[in-house]
Amino acid sequence: MGTVKNRDTYCGNTPFSPVIPCGVLAHRNLGKNNLGGVIFGCKENNLKECLSKQLFGLPSSHIAYVNHIEPGLPLFLFNYSDRKLHGIFEAASRGQMNIDPYCWSTDVLEKTPYPAQVQIRIRMQCQPLHEDQFKRIIADNYHTYNHFWFELDHAQTSKLISLFASLAIAPSIPQCIIQRRKLSQPLSTEETRGEWEKMKHFTSKAKKLEHSSGRSDSADPYLSVEVDDQLFEGCASMKRDGGDEEDSIIMKLKELALSQEYCDLDMNHCSGGGSSTEGIKSEENSFVEAPVGPEEKKLRDSHSSGDLEEKKLQDIYSSSDYRLTIAQLVQELGELKDFKLEQTQKMIKLEQKLDWAENEICYLRDHCNLLDSLLKSSSHSSVPEEIQSSEELDLDLKDSIIIVGGYDGSSWLSAVYSYFPSHNVVKSLKPMNCIRAYASVAKFKEELFVFGGGDGESWHDTVESYNSAENKWTVQPSLNAKKGSLAGAVSMGKIFALGGGNGQDCFSDVEMLDFDIGKWICTRSMLQKRFALAAVELNGVIYATGGYDGNNYLNSAERFDPREHSWTKIGSLTTKRGCHSLVSLNEQLYALGGFDGNSMVASVEVYDPRLDCWMVGEPMNCARGYSAAAVLNESIYVIGGVKDDEGVVDIVECYKEGQSWHKTIVRDIGQRCFLSAIVL
Repeated sequence: MGTVKNRDTYCGNTPFSPVIPCGVLAHRNLGKNNLGGVIFGCKENNLKECLSKQLFGLPSSHIAYVNHIEPGLPLFLFNYSDRKLHGIFEAASRGQMNIDPYCWSTDVLEKTPYPAQVQIRIRMQCQPLHEDQFKRIIADNYHTYNHFWFELDHAQTSKLISLFASLAIAPSIPQCIIQRRKLSQPLSTEETRGEWEKMKHFTSKAKKLEHSSGRSDSADPYLSVEVDDQLFEGCASMKRDGGDEEDSIIMKLKELALSQEYCDLDMNHCSGGGSSTEGIKSEENSFVEAPVGPEEKKLRDSHSSGDLEEKKLQDIYSSSDYRLTIAQLVQELGELKDFKLEQTQKMIKLEQKLDWAENEICYLRDHCNLLDSLLKSSSHSSVPEEIQSSEELDLDLKDSIIIVGGYDGSSWLSAVYSYFPSHNVVKSLKPMNCIRAYASVAKFKEELFVFGGGDGESWHDTVESYNSAENKWTVQPSLNAKKGSLAGAVSMGKIFALGGGNGQDCFSDVEMLDFDIGKWICTRSMLQKRFALAAVELNGVIYATGGYDGNNYLNSAERFDPREHSWTKIGSLTTKRGCHSLVSLNEQLYALGGFDGNSMVASVEVYDPRLDCWMVGEPMNCARGYSAAAVLNESIYVIGGVKDDEGVVDIVECYKEGQSWHKTIVRDIGQRCFLSAIVL
């Protein structure tokens, strides 16, 4: 997609949104022990793919409870196209991310939009239920007229299963499957001929069977039925049990080999070594003559030398033949496993190459933009001289704003840029070790620290730092929890990570990176939960403003003095806002833009710590949130973000105290949101 077309993208319904800030939580938050079942969604165009691949999926924001799915948990599939619920299914695996990374995607190279996945199998095939039939059972799950939470408790699941069971479909038996008969019920001539024809599909001696099929009426017809039924039952049991298919095949073949040997002995005993259709002994040990028609009698008379034919059949179905078949199957299954492993390794390598190619594309694109910008702004007339001047241009990183990660309207980014406002130039730096949006940044001893955030599918607890002198990223101690849309600040020689969310909860937690012990430790929590908050340090004190607490957007603010080791409430903002920016300029704080619960705002508020109050400042030209802001050379720069009517924007605005905001044309930055910015 080129731009964000609706508010869902920036209101939290991104592919890995921790909350839906518009006031509706993404799920019921049922615990693992309280989760009785899960409904998955689909449309008519991907219903068949769900069933044929035996895989259900949801957007990654649902992974919080999909992770709770264990094998055997009841599952259902809701078709949004006709509003019908299909069932009854059950989980054949644990719920997890990206079982099939490319399922339900329109492009073979495009990753799945539904990565929270689980493998499934059919528990009971039933008629689908229309919404009018099941809506009353899950009435508590409806948060709007036609939208409901997918998590089911045990009571709801039990009622749904009972309703489905009343509409169960009787399993149809394919015509090729003949039910097992008792030995006292011999087959007629036509039936035995049909049975021998079906046996051709289950033996490696097909040609021999075909040769003898015309003379098989009197030769062990029961054997055909027994083998056919056992194979059918073996396949059915594999589907029911959901066990390892390879082990089940081998086990069934071994059973068939043993039962064949027993059947040979039993039939010889019953017939006295003659034709098996002549008769059997009853329970009273009296010999009972089997009913013989004229055609059967004629055939029996013509087969007076039946011992030879029986020997041929025993050769065909001897245990050694089955052992050979088993050995061949085991070998083929081993080859299949090796092939699958090889393909998996190739897929991993291709994904790594794709990530590398994406980074290279970003790097080359930025260099092209840099050259293009310099060519257009240069006063020289000779193209070679302009290119040479751009290479010799002395750019000090301290005169730039570092722009980190984010989302450009189509891709999640690991790219890092330095923006030089004085030259109106953007330069690429070495990308991060992983993709990061919704992350937070902090400057510590001339190094840039980036922590938390996400990659479009999951949240991170990882931390890395950038050394500009070495142009190198270094892995640092990880946070204690995975989180995004958090805030960061540095005070008293410590880095602080504040608030944020993880897809299920909003946090008031505060972590502190203590370099003396080399790990993040929990410190005093904020007074309120704050997701998509903004924070900044001023005179050794950390200020945290606004955000979202899981139910409402906030206008409250608080401060933390590490020397007092406590949070204190300060004057509230005049406007509720989250996903905004907060910077300090000339001993004052500036809260910039954001989302107030209804729309993006352009308003600016200024806080004076001496007066403990917020004053209305000069508004920006563009109402936006999820932008990034930094102060350089006594000027505030606001970069990118999301705008109500335009989606992701490429607008940069600059403000000097006592002056109004003015837009700066920086085409090289491009559309960008969910990014971070800082000055080294």
